[in-house]
Amino acid sequence: MTGQICDAVIIGRNEGERLKACLGSVQGLFRRVIYVDSGSTDGSQAAAAALGAEVVTLDLSQPFTAARARNAGLAQLAGDPPDLVQFLDGDCRMDPDWPAQARAFLAAQADVAVVCGRRREIAPEASVYNRLADAEWDTPVGEARACGGDAMMRYAPLVALGGYRADLIAGEEPELCLRLRQAGFRIWRLDAEMTLHDAAVAVVAADASRGPCLCRRGRASWGGTRAALGGGDAPGAALGRGASTGHGDRRAALCAAVAFAADLAAAMAASAPQDGGRAQFFYPARALS
Repeated sequence: MTGQICDAVIIGRNEGERLKACLGSVQGLFRRVIYVDSGSTDGSQAAAAALGAEVVTLDLSQPFTAARARNAGLAQLAGDPPDLVQFLDGDCRMDPDWPAQARAFLAAQADVAVVCGRRREIAPEASVYNRLADAEWDTPVGEARACGGDAMMRYAPLVALGGYRADLIAGEEPELCLRLRQAGFRIWRLDAEMTLHDAAVAVVAADASRGPCLCRRGRASWGGTRAALGGGDAPGAALGRGASTGHGDRRAALCAAVAFAADLAAAMAASAPQDGGRAQFFYPARALS
């Protein structure tokens, strides 16, 4: 329709069947599909290769971040770069009509560098965490200040600005969108179905052998809250308080803060030591991707 070449970059870690569903949903929609793996131990690399993806495995000696993984996907495309790149998390499934709609919009709007649509939670009724995620994905239609992890972008300006900031463990999308807007580009949210997300978060539990750590819900909740409220060095400080930031607006920040506080309290209560020892807690969700 548009003549623009579009490739896909998918990131993940230990997504299992979710990754297979993700890769199955993009079959035939893109010229190339790059899968960047962050230390999976569940056979994700082999599964992705079997489904036709080009597999990039991140160096285990460096900390994993979603930003670092997406940058590795961009680097894989550098030898034969596309016009557009669709980013997709490995726990999401793509709507088959989305790529054509996004490409057509970008072809008609030369100053738009990023376009995203509606990401929905697959089972919002399964838990309060899933419901909060689904509400967070429901961002206003029209010009936006930021996007989330799933989005179609123009390759050239993205690479020219250095890609994502790899040291951010959260908030990397609003930070990138801020730089794109400062360079004169716009970000747009279409009224169109884009992806289905599988949070698969239901409970918190304790396991003293694991030590304290947080799953993606805690990471996203805390990072999103800091970004939206302008805390510290998060991108929200530059975006401005009260501004709509896509996944980082104030409503989402409030939901995220409540979720993070509830998660933390539940985890600490669940892990209360019986022998007077020091409490340790973790979230039994799959590892960060």
